[in-house]
Amino acid sequence: MSETAARRDPIVRRITRHDIAEALGAGLRDFQAKPIYGLVFGGLYALGGLAILFSVTALQMTYLAYPLAAGFALIGPFVAVGLYEVSRRREAGEAISFGALWRKVRSRSEVGWMAFVTLFLFIIWMYQVRLLMALLLGINTTFSTLPEFLNVVLTTREGLIFLGIGNVIGAMLSIILFSLTVVSFPLLLDRDVDFITAMITSVRAVVTSPAPMIVWAITIVMLLMISALPAFLGLVLTLPVLGHTTWHLYRRIVEDEPGL
Repeated sequence: MSETAARRDPIVRRITRHDIAEALGAGLRDFQAKPIYGLVFGGLYALGGLAILFSVTALQMTYLAYPLAAGFALIGPFVAVGLYEVSRRREAGEAISFGALWRKVRSRSEVGWMAFVTLFLFIIWMYQVRLLMALLLGINTTFSTLPEFLNVVLTTREGLIFLGIGNVIGAMLSIILFSLTVVSFPLLLDRDVDFITAMITSVRAVVTSPAPMIVWAITIVMLLMISALPAFLGLVLTLPVLGHTTWHLYRRIVEDEPGL
């Protein structure tokens, strides 16, 4: 095998919950050291959530607020790309600026393919919600208000089935996306690898350390859910911490390239 081929097959380490705790501490320190970047990216993410909420309200489709809010978390790993780069530059002692972040992300074309994978799964999530509504609640069913939608979902047999199946499918999509992205985005910024290799490495990381990675996945879900409750405003702080932590967790999972 050539040296190039070997470099395109990253070595994955086994981690423990202690590694997650230490990565979280390092993520908090990155946010405290460079808060402006975290607040900007977190603010953009929160504004995106608010824009979606206002849009469905204006279109009188508030019944989609819950599935959209749940699915919105799926695109978090892509939004946090700039934060991974902030942590990478701090670690390497490189200058940090919004221009430098933008140039680095643009130079990594494979990041765009990973973004496509992320958005594709988000679209699948929304389509399956609409399909389940058509199958279980009626093909022409619409709800003028969110309380009306919740009343049907929580008090009827069909609504409870819709809620149960939808949450199961949503959990499956979340697990798939988490497995594909937990390491891939940082890896693509750090090394010259293709997005397929990055996704495979990410899945290997989950398979190698299933229990700690499940803990990390649950932590992400819980923090994002709690942060989204106050009109998405909590995401301004939560996304930066999770983004920086993801970088440091990646550094603990994937060994350095030979010679570095």
